[in-house]
Amino acid sequence: MAIKKQIEATRTFLEQAVSDYLQWMVDSRYNNQTCANYGKTLRQFITFAGRKRYAANKVFTLDTLNRFIKSHERCHAHAIRGLSRYLYTQKRIPEPIPRVEYYLPEVYDEYLEYRKKVHHTPYRKRKQIKRVLAAFHDYLKKHKQSLRTLKIDHIDAFHAKFNPGFALGTQRLYRYHLRRFMSYLYHQKGWLKKDLAPLMKGPPVYTRAKPPKFLRKDQIAAVFDDLTGLTANDLRTYAMAHLAYFLGLRPQEIVQIKIDDISFKAAELTLEDRKNNIPTKLPLPERVVKAIAAYIIGGRPESKSPMLFVGHFAPYGPLLPTRVSTALGTCLKKVNRKATGYWLRHTYAQNLLEAGASYYDIKEMLGHDHIESTKQYLSVHIEMMRKVLFDETL
Repeated sequence: MAIKKQIEATRTFLEQAVSDYLQWMVDSRYNNQTCANYGKTLRQFITFAGRKRYAANKVFTLDTLNRFIKSHERCHAHAIRGLSRYLYTQKRIPEPIPRVEYYLPEVYDEYLEYRKKVHHTPYRKRKQIKRVLAAFHDYLKKHKQSLRTLKIDHIDAFHAKFNPGFALGTQRLYRYHLRRFMSYLYHQKGWLKKDLAPLMKGPPVYTRAKPPKFLRKDQIAAVFDDLTGLTANDLRTYAMAHLAYFLGLRPQEIVQIKIDDISFKAAELTLEDRKNNIPTKLPLPERVVKAIAAYIIGGRPESKSPMLFVGHFAPYGPLLPTRVSTALGTCLKKVNRKATGYWLRHTYAQNLLEAGASYYDIKEMLGHDHIESTKQYLSVHIEMMRKVLFDETL
């Protein structure tokens, strides 16, 4: 009887979810044929979930999707992924359907749940952590090594095999994720006889293979002079470039800005969730305010999305960070063919250094957790060095 009620509850939930999603597609001006195709697939999916007697928490998984695709060869599988993303943004399911599923022992899942509940780690970062833990688990399994008898030598050997090929910053990040897991095993689970986290030190980095990447004043001027188009895409890129250069925002932070986060009267931007999870208020220079206003008035399509930057085609939803990086990178390559969208953020940091800001101040403005991350953005201030050492008039 309990199982029957559970199945009925799941079906009711899915029927309402599909109805809401299809209405959202209509409101977002999806093509009529696309709506019809999605509707057909999603109704088949409701029947499939009921026939398989899936509980609500088992419906939106990669395994369920693959089973459905196998039994319905001509279905529109992206309709189900779209539904899962919609429900996730509505906070009606904990996670959307992942692209890759990692099957890990229970202790790993417990740790990820711990990060979610105790540290409020967002979904995107938990995916990154899970990717590192999956590689670590595979390594231990291959070498027949138990978590309970781990030694620092085992962890060092894993890093020696896993890390090469990644950038130094990425290596440090992956080592940090694994260090936090070791600390959890020792302090929370009591699995380890010794806390291995303090022993997980990376090799010292005495110099950089590549200098910081930033643009000179004449190059920046050329970039903004070139961004004079009046198309919707031009206005959007122009506003994003101002946010990256004058505020040093990451692509991830740019796409998360809501219209309500902007106070035009106070010329202020509120960032609810920076990289260090601390809400921040930033002053908006007049040029940035004008660039954002020009985009909203002349470039932003009508959309129910609360986000500032949206796509130019139905459903006019939020952008992905990669779209911001691509748009900015395209502009910057006109003045330096090696440039990427992140160079504007690096240039912002360099400008702060040249204006006399301390490393700590720059760290706070960039939203970094650690001062070491900030130092990588900065180069020696050559002009200041010449003035101090040689008493040159600049």
